[in-house]
Amino acid sequence: MPGQKILCVAEKPAIAKAVAQHLAGGRFTTHSIRGNQYVKNYEFEFNFQQWGNCSVTMTSVLGHLTGLDFDPKYKSWKSCPPSQLFDATTLTTIDKDKKPVADNIQQQARYARILFIWTDGDREGEHIGGEVRDQAKKGNPHIIVKRAKFSNTERAHVVQAAHSPIDLDERQVNAVAARIELDLRIGASFTRLQSLELQCLSENLRDKMISYGSCQFPTLGFVVERYNRVRRFKPETFWFIKLVQVRDGIRVSFNWRRVHLFDRAAVTILFEACLDAKYARITKVQTKPTSKWRPLPLTTVELQKQGSRFLHMTSHQVMSVAEKLYTKGFISYPRTETDQFPREFGFRAIVERQTRDERWGQYAQGLLDNGLRIPRSGSHNDQAHPPIHPVNYAAPSALDQHEKKVYEFVTRRFLACCSDDAKGDATDIELLWGTETFHTHGLIVRQRNYLDVYVYDKWESSQQLPGFTVGETFEPSEASMSDGKTTAPGYLTEPELIALMDANGIGTDATMAEHISKIKDRSYVDTRPQSGSGRNSVQEFIPTTLGVALIEGYDNVGLDVSVSKPFLRKEMELKMKAISDGRKSRTEVVQESLDQYREVFVKTQREIDVLKEAVTKYVVNASTH
Repeated sequence: MPGQKILCVAEKPAIAKAVAQHLAGGRFTTHSIRGNQYVKNYEFEFNFQQWGNCSVTMTSVLGHLTGLDFDPKYKSWKSCPPSQLFDATTLTTIDKDKKPVADNIQQQARYARILFIWTDGDREGEHIGGEVRDQAKKGNPHIIVKRAKFSNTERAHVVQAAHSPIDLDERQVNAVAARIELDLRIGASFTRLQSLELQCLSENLRDKMISYGSCQFPTLGFVVERYNRVRRFKPETFWFIKLVQVRDGIRVSFNWRRVHLFDRAAVTILFEACLDAKYARITKVQTKPTSKWRPLPLTTVELQKQGSRFLHMTSHQVMSVAEKLYTKGFISYPRTETDQFPREFGFRAIVERQTRDERWGQYAQGLLDNGLRIPRSGSHNDQAHPPIHPVNYAAPSALDQHEKKVYEFVTRRFLACCSDDAKGDATDIELLWGTETFHTHGLIVRQRNYLDVYVYDKWESSQQLPGFTVGETFEPSEASMSDGKTTAPGYLTEPELIALMDANGIGTDATMAEHISKIKDRSYVDTRPQSGSGRNSVQEFIPTTLGVALIEGYDNVGLDVSVSKPFLRKEMELKMKAISDGRKSRTEVVQESLDQYREVFVKTQREIDVLKEAVTKYVVNASTH
């Protein structure tokens, strides 16, 4: 006879169903809840190690249960000066469509002794867990609260998590709560100020919400900064010396050690000195083994960068597909900063599951037969989830075309991590001609190893170099002085933008794709395929006139730290981390950050004409021509 009753709550319906199936061994009853077609309650019995045999109700939420908003009296944009939103009263609200979900949790909690939370194991998931707890406590103030720690929905892993509950991490709940409040106050005050002041400048802007976000603007700033560099670029002519030696029918090009110089007269003098010397002398011939290292285990940022580079998808698409694959139990949790696997990780079992695939099955079998390598370890560990890896085998027929691409990338990456580095021999040859040094490089790939499965890396043998010996002299077959022009940098591509956001602490690995998506939706940037890379290309970002105007306007306001630069937001992200680590309180961080942004706001308001001027210059004048 089951003893106590336990209420389990997952972050998404699909996770609730998967966990219920594993714990109930398929024996459960399903009930729909009133008012929401997606959320179901699953009832079954399960024997928990520390609570014994219990009757369980497993249900879910649909992501965040609550939202933060201003008191209705501030709803109208004209209700108060935008600056008052820094201190205006806020309310925690539940959307109309989430109300039945919240009611269901309260209802079920009345009969339960324990609430066992199964939200995703990251900061955001912790906050959603806090929302679930608050609803459950409304139904039953004495309910005991625990949480499950899991990284994938594979059966053994889920059962293990069920037997080892941990506590909800209040500090992470607070960190997210602080970020939500700051995003609301800062975003709303600047958005209202910008929109109300700029809408009157032109017909095009009349009904436009010109939104501001403390991550959105630095992200836009990176795009505009690169655009300006491209636009201001003036090509310069340079000169260089070319030297070719033909031997055994092979043309060997030697590169000048100085690469090129911008002074034609100087290059002419150096070239003439070489011609006077007549003979070149080989000063170095060195052949030594070289390796191309296999990749590091996969993190979220790396998945987004490589996904937008090789899979012809946006980072936003890559992340939403990875979420689906995780929910279906095919890959591990796709939001992780960790690039090192734990010591006791079961590599063999995972490689074994991949042996049946017709694309990489044979390769996986080869790893099992010839000794798996333990993957390299990177320098990041968020202590929450392992690197992203395949969990169960997914037959191609079980996936749509986008899921296939992402699953294939995750799997090939994992197999590459468990492989040997590629090995080859590199030859370096140097010669002295007059006073100038020239060099050439050759590579022979001896063992492809991981390259056979990781098709995204290229490492090819160059032409075989003919034999040269140290000390020999010869007259170069061809020598000339040539010129060229410096070329402009390209516009920012998505992989480059993600790398910049990552390096500057803009957003978390989980939210970067959303910020990029946001600046597109707001018409601050357009994207187009990068020129010269065919239709399967990487996207590059071009700011719109409005995007350029806003960044230039804010830069001209003369702030100590412009909102188009990453510093303010980076500092805010570091403070969130300080809350998570218990070094600062939520109240403290909210106050400090609001004070910083309030100062920026006051100055912007005072200098609003500078912002208007930039918008008039780019947007208004551009549309009247």
